[in-house]
Amino acid sequence: MPAKIVMTAEDIRRTLARIAHEIIERNKTTDNLILVGMHTRGVPLARRLAANIENYEKSRLLVGALDFSLYRDDLTPSEAKSAVQRTDIPTDIDDKPLVLVDDVLYTGRSIRAAMDALIDLGRPRSIQLVVLVDRGHREMPIRADYVGKNIPSARHEEIRVHLSETDGIDEVAIISPPNSKPTVNELEKSAQWQRSYHDSEK
Repeated sequence: MPAKIVMTAEDIRRTLARIAHEIIERNKTTDNLILVGMHTRGVPLARRLAANIENYEKSRLLVGALDFSLYRDDLTPSEAKSAVQRTDIPTDIDDKPLVLVDDVLYTGRSIRAAMDALIDLGRPRSIQLVVLVDRGHREMPIRADYVGKNIPSARHEEIRVHLSETDGIDEVAIISPPNSKPTVNELEKSAQWQRSYHDSEK
């Protein structure tokens, strides 16, 4: 399938550095701040962000890994159980500010499931959301606090995030199945999403 590279390794590096600065600026202090990566690629992204913040602030951050398979609404119970990975959050999350980290924000259903999983672990003071890529097509009223790159896409396209920790390379590609074209409705929705996003940033 034809693939177009939309973020290189250097793009990802610069993006994570920017987001780290934004997290510091928004939270004023990193005391008690916990970064939680969503399996699979949200975990190494959270670790990279923590390393950046620690480098800038000279303070150590706790980083956790979250499995939300059992909370997903798109898997049967048997599929969810077979997909389970380890949840490892190294501290109590009650009254702590959390930064949830994922690679791609799409319908919002995975984020909803992840928040349900977190709430079952405790009552955090707040939950902020970092995504490397926002591709639109939301089905839930969910919006990221920190976005690496907005990549408008059609539903038939696939956004693939590759990271050196999981895939041996850092890059983001958009893949279109052969002989497929977006419908007029998809193009209109993509344009509407871009307009609404930019209007809200003004």
